[in-house]
Amino acid sequence: MKTTMKRVAAAVFSAALATTGVIAVTAPAASASEGPQRANAGKHVLLLSVDGLHQADLDRYVKTHPQSALAALVAHGTNYTNAQTPVPSDSFPGMVAQVTGGNPGTTGVYYDDTWNRALLPAGTTNCLSAAPGAEVSYTEAADRNQNALDAGQGLPGLPGSILSLSGDAKSLMDPARLPVDPATCTPVYPNQYLKVNTVFEVAKQAGLRTAWSDKHPAYQMLSGPSGSGVDDYFTPEINSSASIAGFAGDWTKDNAATRQYDGYKVEAVLNEIAGKDHSGTQTVGEPAIFGMNFQSVSTAQKLPASDGQAGGYLPGGTVPGTLLSGALDFVDAEVGKLTAAIAQSPDAKKTTIILSAKHGQSPTDPAALTRVDDAPVIDGLNTAWKAAGHSGDLVAFSTDDDVMQLWFSEHTQEAADFAKSYLLAHSAAGNDVQGSSLTVPASGLATVYAGSEVAGFFRTSTADERIPDIFGIVQHGVVYTGGKGKIAEHGGGDPQDRNVPIVVSPGVGGHSATVSDQVETTQIAPTILRALGLNVNDLQAVKSEGTKVLPKS
Repeated sequence: MKTTMKRVAAAVFSAALATTGVIAVTAPAASASEGPQRANAGKHVLLLSVDGLHQADLDRYVKTHPQSALAALVAHGTNYTNAQTPVPSDSFPGMVAQVTGGNPGTTGVYYDDTWNRALLPAGTTNCLSAAPGAEVSYTEAADRNQNALDAGQGLPGLPGSILSLSGDAKSLMDPARLPVDPATCTPVYPNQYLKVNTVFEVAKQAGLRTAWSDKHPAYQMLSGPSGSGVDDYFTPEINSSASIAGFAGDWTKDNAATRQYDGYKVEAVLNEIAGKDHSGTQTVGEPAIFGMNFQSVSTAQKLPASDGQAGGYLPGGTVPGTLLSGALDFVDAEVGKLTAAIAQSPDAKKTTIILSAKHGQSPTDPAALTRVDDAPVIDGLNTAWKAAGHSGDLVAFSTDDDVMQLWFSEHTQEAADFAKSYLLAHSAAGNDVQGSSLTVPASGLATVYAGSEVAGFFRTSTADERIPDIFGIVQHGVVYTGGKGKIAEHGGGDPQDRNVPIVVSPGVGGHSATVSDQVETTQIAPTILRALGLNVNDLQAVKSEGTKVLPKS
């Protein structure tokens, strides 16, 4: 049934593409002196992020499924085959890059869970006496209830009632779980943490409507510093433990549950294509910028097994296994629903579809996997630090996936150099995909940036209170995890983490084109504004970094 629906959707979309004129995405940008512009001829941009999707995955899928919805997008759009995400390749900086045009050194967003040397811990009320230094967790931990699909709103009848979720993502976060600004002694919401504006804010200034759907309410960050960039959020909590048929627990631990979760977001976007709000209950008009992320491919890549099927790729790392193949088919069918709805809408000629991914995943070859428990590595570093005559632990906070990020209690070059020497000189215990023990040199790291080297890597200052003291690029295949529940991860600088698709289908009737020049996902942001006829230089990160619109073929 899913295959039939997928082919029908693809056929409808392809037919519309073949019979209607082209709307180009190269409307001239306004000069910086013109100021905010008004709505431009009812144009729209649908942005889709298929988290975990590699360019190689897309290439193979299109080749083996030529009648698919994904193949139709490629056949009628520009396929940028050498695109890269920022480093770190985490979901948060990855998504922020696509809507700001900036890298972490500019946006201030280095990961979804970090440390800030200037902010105060969550829950602080006496800001005069509190010591600075706080975890900044813009994950499910910021929810009113991270175990609830509605993040704590209290909807009856979940999960079926989830489309009634509030469109105000800020209201779904618990301010007591957020870091505190010492100057105001108030919680710092995600949008306030972002240093630059977003495409949603630029669109709002031009009188346009916006919407976005993502995996945590903390994606409220995309509203930008103004807090008003996104009109309508739909942010059901992916890490919730809502019970569904055949499964109870974290929805990311079961691929069927993840697909069900993604399906809700597709329903929300379909309502928006029809000119409704995400719930489908109010007529508000189709947003100028809207979209969502898919999680199904990502969990199918990371889980060793789910729903009776092996996760990840077959040996060699190029052919998806059964679980991942099914997840790709699922995403394709859902994309087909969206493209079919657009093709049948009055604004079909005015809608640009952009397909990309916040991140890839590594390793794809199961034989390359080395799982390393990072806790003994950090314990060893702390022990060595104290043995060298220092008091207390050196590591104040860490975030380690297939990257190592350490923030220290002593923010000095001496401490950073000490840690770098230790990490590179010590081996670490790990296990392979079968769970067999092995040892890796240099704590599993290939390259270690320390102190001022971290600032140089991110093109920022050593005074930046957000950057880690140690930023480590792992050896290919290393994943820091204390268990055996992962066979892949993202967050680092591995090419498999970073080489993601970008496909731009500029309205119906577009022609196939391929661009092999290296591009970055930061270029999606100015490309969105250009598609809407807005001034790309209204994006602060674009001006700061000189981010270009994606090139023509």
